[in-house]
Amino acid sequence: MLDAALIKECADPSLKPAIVEQFVMAAGSNDPLAVTVKSGGRLILVPKAASADEALAIVRQYAGQAVVRVGLTQFPAGVGVKEPADLNPDLVDPCQNLRKGTAMFAKVLRIVAKWYGNPTSKDVFPQIFEDTVYAWKTGEFEGVSVFQAEDPGNSVPMETVTPPSDNTVNTDPSPQRENTERSEQSQSVGSAEMRIDLSRIGEK
Repeated sequence: MLDAALIKECADPSLKPAIVEQFVMAAGSNDPLAVTVKSGGRLILVPKAASADEALAIVRQYAGQAVVRVGLTQFPAGVGVKEPADLNPDLVDPCQNLRKGTAMFAKVLRIVAKWYGNPTSKDVFPQIFEDTVYAWKTGEFEGVSVFQAEDPGNSVPMETVTPPSDNTVNTDPSPQRENTERSEQSQSVGSAEMRIDLSRIGEK
């Protein structure tokens, strides 16, 4: 559970505290020194950092060669950085990490919401939030590299964005996402198309 004072002081003001909490719970870490390294989709085991210097050293070691996430928000280290030496100690500072992470998450949220047509219905926001968490974990949404993409601007009425309840957040980093339009999600069970070819049964 994030400290309320830390959220108030450091989190992006465009996000409600509840959104920030849900974001860190679904995609972040309780440990401000946590470093996650993935290469080719595989997790690389790295030593647990005991200090900010150790965490930064691990980040610099792998940045540019693998996908490195760091801190409370599991911020993507290396975004906008050309040399590992340029990586800032702010990455492992709880307040700065939360500030950078929530600002980036808010941008990704706006990208996802724009794809949905910037709806104003509160019923749609849990799905938008879940897709934003997925985009945060993978770095992509509908073929767009969300961390490098331009911010579409504050077209989403962020004050109306409410997170889904705890038990509906999908924290699986690789859920099966449908490529079809979201409007097709409400199809009845009986309308699913048959995937097994039975036409050859009975042939001699």
